[in-house]
Amino acid sequence: IDFTGGTLIEVRFKENIDLNNLRTKMNKLNLGEIQLQTIGNENDIIFKVQDNKNKQIQTVQIIKESLSDQSVEYRRTEFVGPKVGSELVNAGIIAVIFSLIGILIYIWIRFQWNFALGAIIALIHDVILTLGFFSVLQLEFNLATVAAVLTIAGYSINDTVVIYDRVRDSMRKYKQITFDEVINISLNSTLSRTLMTSLTTLLALIALLTFGGIVISSFIIALIWGVLIGTYSSIYVASPILTYLRKDNK
Repeated sequence: IDFTGGTLIEVRFKENIDLNNLRTKMNKLNLGEIQLQTIGNENDIIFKVQDNKNKQIQTVQIIKESLSDQSVEYRRTEFVGPKVGSELVNAGIIAVIFSLIGILIYIWIRFQWNFALGAIIALIHDVILTLGFFSVLQLEFNLATVAAVLTIAGYSINDTVVIYDRVRDSMRKYKQITFDEVINISLNSTLSRTLMTSLTTLLALIALLTFGGIVISSFIIALIWGVLIGTYSSIYVASPILTYLRKDNK
């Protein structure tokens, strides 16, 4: 809906309403994808209907007719056009690109160019796999998911920087061994920290997925996948690339 356009209706129910039953009722209307979200009061609900073959005015009328047996107050109705959706797509892409550039510059200054390149390749790997995960499973991709992708980038780079920092310390400490051995020592010394951090983060995310409801489910699913991929890429992508880029390997 965020990227393709659609209809937004804010409704206040004068009686308590079961949100799950309401979702089931709306899905039977065959209007396409419909999102229901409470705002503040449990009886204040926003309907978001994806743009489809029906005209937007007809969509509003169909929803109003389905709620004719309820005591409701229609507070606002808005139409999101495809043009706005395309602008959001461009803004999301630009946000991801600039975040990667910013990370590249920081790592380059903080470490060396080969460290920066290894970190960025690992981040691009994480972003592509996250997009592929949503594509293969046909999960909803919205603005919240874009925020999740940026969060994943931040989480992944944090793990990578911890490992790279230990690599740099090990290079200074062990000058008589090969760079492969330096990488191995650094990974072993940070492995428990990396796994424990990921595990505790996953526990919190699983709790949010279980009790947070359908509204934030796509955001949380993206984060869970991102934590798994970010942990994997920090160990098995960023570090091997750093080894490959170091020509002398000493």
